[in-house]
Amino acid sequence: MKKPCAAILAGGLGTRLRSVVNDRPKVMAMVAGRPFLTHLLDQLAESGIQKAVLCTGYMADTIRQELGSRYNGLDLVYSVEEEPLGTGGALRQACEFIVDEKLLVLNGDSYCHCNLSEFIARQEASGFSAGIVLAKVDDVARFGAVKIDNKFMVESFIEKGIQTGPGWINSGIYLLPVSRVREIVLGRAVSLERDVIPNIIVDGLYGYQCSGSFIDIGIPDEYQRAQMFFSEGLKGKL
Repeated sequence: MKKPCAAILAGGLGTRLRSVVNDRPKVMAMVAGRPFLTHLLDQLAESGIQKAVLCTGYMADTIRQELGSRYNGLDLVYSVEEEPLGTGGALRQACEFIVDEKLLVLNGDSYCHCNLSEFIARQEASGFSAGIVLAKVDDVARFGAVKIDNKFMVESFIEKGIQTGPGWINSGIYLLPVSRVREIVLGRAVSLERDVIPNIIVDGLYGYQCSGSFIDIGIPDEYQRAQMFFSEGLKGKL
C-alpha cells in the first residue's frame, strides 16, 4: 500500500514554553540532544512515509535552515503562514503541496509511540472516511477524553477538565481525506479540532487505540519529562 503524504503542524508560538525555550520555535526545542521535530520525522521515516509538509509560521526560517529539504530519506516541503491560520487553516494552505487522496497529520508538539503503518492499514480497513490515533493516559483532565463505540467509531470529544482519571485522548495524529481539508476556506483561521473534526465524525471517524506512550512538550514540566522519554530504551515504556 502506498503511504500517504504527511503534514506536521509546526507553526505554534509556544507561549507556555517560553520560560525554558525562548530562542527557537517550540517544535525545534532540544529534546534528548536534538530538535523535537526530528523525533517525529524519524517516526514518519520508519513508517515508510516519503514526503512531509511542514506547516510553519513562527520562526519558520529557523526550521528550514536547520532541517533543509531532505531528512532521513524524507522529502521536506515548507508551507509558511504569513499570519496565524489555526490548525485547520494551516492544513488547507498546505494542500498546495499535496496530491494524495489521504493526508497523515501530526501535531508538532506531541509524540505518540504508535505504529503508524498499522494505524493507516486499520483505518483503510475500517471503511470510515477518516481516522484518529487515541492515546491511553493516566489522567485525561488536561487533554479531554474521546468516547468511542464498540466498532471503534468516535462518538464524541469530552472537553478538558470535565472528566478525570485514566482514559483515551486525542494524540494529535489523524488520517484525513484531502477532499475534506480542501473544503476549508483558504486563508481563513480555522481550528481542525473544533471546526473540522466534529463534522467528520458525522461521516465516520475511526478511533485507533494505541497503547504506546504519549508526551506533549507544550508545558515546562512535560518538556523536562520528554528528555527522559526519548532517552535510549525508554520511549516505549514511560
